[in-house]
Amino acid sequence: MQEERAEALNRLKKLYDNLDSKMTRDRYLEMCEQLGKEPNPEQIPPDWDDFPESVQQAINIFGLLGDRVYPDIGYIGKDYTNLPVLTEVYGVEDKELLIEVLHFLDSRAIQKSSETMKREYEKLKRKNSGTK
Repeated sequence: MQEERAEALNRLKKLYDNLDSKMTRDRYLEMCEQLGKEPNPEQIPPDWDDFPESVQQAINIFGLLGDRVYPDIGYIGKDYTNLPVLTEVYGVEDKELLIEVLHFLDSRAIQKSSETMKREYEKLKRKNSGTK
C-alpha cells in the first residue's frame, strides 16, 4: 500500500512538472510521430486518467479548499477548515493518501507563489534602482 502511494505521488510530481513545461501526453506522442521515433513508455507523460480515483478525489478537494493569501507574502497555503466536510462529501476512504496528496500540492503551490513573489520583488527592485 505504501509503495502504491509513493508511486502515485511520483507520477503526480511528474504530471505537474510536465504541465509546467507544457508537455502533455498528446504533445509528446505528436513529437514522437513528427520525429519518426517510437514513444518510450518510460517517458510518456502521465495523464489525469492514469491516477486512481482516490488521487483524483484529493486533487478535486484541493481545488475546493480556500486559499490563504497575504499581499506582501503571497500564498501561504490552503485553509483546511472545510476538509472534514469535503472528505465526507467525497466519501474519501484513504485519508492518509488524501493528506499526502494535499501536502504535495500545497507545498508545490507555496513554492511557486514564493518564486513568483521573489521574481516580482526583484523586478520592482531593478525598476526602482534604475530611476535614481
